[in-house]
Amino acid sequence: MEERHIYPIFDRMLQRSDRENLLKQKGLMLWFTGLSGSGKSTLAIALERELYQNGILCRILDGDNIRSGINNNLGFSEADRIENIRRIAEVSKLFVDCGIVTIAAFISPTNEIRQMAADIIGKDDFMEIYVSTPLEVCEKRDVKGLYKKARKGEIKDFTGISSPFEIPEQPDLTIDTSTQSLEESVAILKKTVFPRIVSFNI
Repeated sequence: MEERHIYPIFDRMLQRSDRENLLKQKGLMLWFTGLSGSGKSTLAIALERELYQNGILCRILDGDNIRSGINNNLGFSEADRIENIRRIAEVSKLFVDCGIVTIAAFISPTNEIRQMAADIIGKDDFMEIYVSTPLEVCEKRDVKGLYKKARKGEIKDFTGISSPFEIPEQPDLTIDTSTQSLEESVAILKKTVFPRIVSFNI
């Protein structure tokens, strides 16, 4: 007797379209990049709440939940920073494939490192949002006191002070929180993002 195939075609794994149809939304990666203190996390949290109130399932990834868990064995060397972003992108790809709108808020200071993330996730699913708040404004905010420590030399290779930040070459959206209020910024984000999440055939 011939052995039955262990993976018959009718037992195939669910596809991305199946999960998106279930959620009635399209998976998308929203990648916020900008200096420390630019407002990335504040915007991400406000956008998540706005989308949630409109029935959209989201997940935020930031330094707090990533470096305390999956990346808790990484430091801040150049190699570790690259690996940090690589892992974030791989995890994000899984979320997006489930139809979840995934929001990442990371400095990710170089075009190369952001391109790596986009390549892993897939350019069609990747939206780069540059929070262009000027350095002097970020430094005045200095919520965590990091700029002060960096100026004293207590933190090495700090982006914007002793390490460069490369302005995105072609971001999908640019927001400056020093000239745009949180409400205005979220309205712009929603107007830009929402059609890409819901405008497809369920």
